[in-house]
Amino acid sequence: MKKRNRITVLAFVLLCTWVIAACSSTKADESEKDESNQETNQKTEPIMVVGSSALQPLVEATAQQYTIKNPGAVINVQGGGSGTGLSKISEDAVDIGNSDIFAEEKEGVDASNLVDHKVAVVGMAPVSHPETGVTDISSEDLIAIFTGDITNWKELGGNDQEIIVINRAKGSGTRATFEAFALDGKQPIDAQEQDSSGTVRKIVSETPGAISYLAFSYFDQTTTALKVNGVTPNRENVESNEWKIWAYQHMYTNGEATGLSKELIDYILSDEIQETLLPEMDYLPVTGMQVERDAQGTVTKK
Repeated sequence: MKKRNRITVLAFVLLCTWVIAACSSTKADESEKDESNQETNQKTEPIMVVGSSALQPLVEATAQQYTIKNPGAVINVQGGGSGTGLSKISEDAVDIGNSDIFAEEKEGVDASNLVDHKVAVVGMAPVSHPETGVTDISSEDLIAIFTGDITNWKELGGNDQEIIVINRAKGSGTRATFEAFALDGKQPIDAQEQDSSGTVRKIVSETPGAISYLAFSYFDQTTTALKVNGVTPNRENVESNEWKIWAYQHMYTNGEATGLSKELIDYILSDEIQETLLPEMDYLPVTGMQVERDAQGTVTKK
């Protein structure tokens, strides 16, 4: 009888020990879960990145990779043009403003509080419908097309086809870069204007005789990227400044970058992105440039 009582007491003690251990384990799990939820909640505070359509594909791809590795991060990326990016970030209405131009170049924007993060370089080139019969053009003839002095491709040795000029909208950094370094500061004729590079590419590819300009990252087989003065628009020629139609890709913050904005900018500047994603998408690392260009357009050798 005494033996049976001892067994009963021992079983009771073991049961109590198991219950206490289980409760402790549950509390520990709940504590870890709470900490995990707090970390996730911290990272789910969304950020808004707005501006340059030339930089948009790279930022979207980088954000996608970042959020795969950091599931709590929420990064919204929109285009709208460099003017929009600079205006919005100067108003502190977004977290990051993307731009193809320096903030100092944008009229009405106070650049004093903005911090510039140069994350890449992008080359830009004139592009035409693939059936114009022209693949190389002089800088003088290019200016003549966009200022309306040349109106038919046959004047350039191409097909007897009216030239249809397509412009980016005013406020576009791509347009500002093209006007400054391809048109030598000349103003193009009034023509159809489009807000996004993707739309420009589609229209040029579908409109016989059309010409416009795009960042290298938008090149594909649907349009023809024109040589200028015999120089091919490619990475090597941009890095040496033999191809002069290029721009830094800026990610501006209002004050020093913090939180998820800083994490995204640091990630896009990491070797993982700079050495793999940039060349895959036809962007150039700033570190590969043999020259530097300032906000006034002055170029100096490194």
